[in-house]
Amino acid sequence: MSETRKNEQLKLLGRETNYASNYDPTLLETFKNQHPDNDYWVQFNCPEFTTLCPITGQPDFAEIKILYLPGERMVESKSLKLYLFSFRNHGDFHEDCVNVIMKDLIRLMDPKYIEVVGLFLPRGGISIYPYANYGRPGTKYEEMARQRLMSHGII
Repeated sequence: MSETRKNEQLKLLGRETNYASNYDPTLLETFKNQHPDNDYWVQFNCPEFTTLCPITGQPDFAEIKILYLPGERMVESKSLKLYLFSFRNHGDFHEDCVNVIMKDLIRLMDPKYIEVVGLFLPRGGISIYPYANYGRPGTKYEEMARQRLMSHGII
C-alpha cells in the first residue's frame, strides 16, 4: 500500500470483516481524492443488494448503481460494501433506500454530482426502479442534475 493511502487511517480495508446486522451509515469511510480538479466518473454496482419490506418483512433484492463525480473526498469501496450490506435487515421501501443511500453519501463526501438507482426485482409482478440524483448547489453540477433527472428513464 502506498504511503499516501497508509496515511488515510482507513479502519476496515485489509482487516477481518464484521458484518453489521442493521443499517449503519457510520460504516462509511472516505479517502482523499488525488485528482479533485478533474471531473471524472466513479461507478459502483452492487448486484446483490437486499433489504426487507417494512410492511411484510419479506426480502427485496436489487442491483444498486452509484455513479458520482468526486470532490475532495471519495468513498472507500469496502466500507461502501459493508454499508450496503447493513440494509439486509433494514425495513424500508425501495424509493427510501435509494434516497437514504444518496443522502448518506452526500453527507459523507460532498461530491460534485451523484446519482443512485435501484433496480429492484419484481415482487407481485411489478419491478420498481427508483432514481435519485444531486448536483452541488450553485455550480454547473446543479444544472447537470436537473437535466439528467428530466431526461432520465429506464425502459
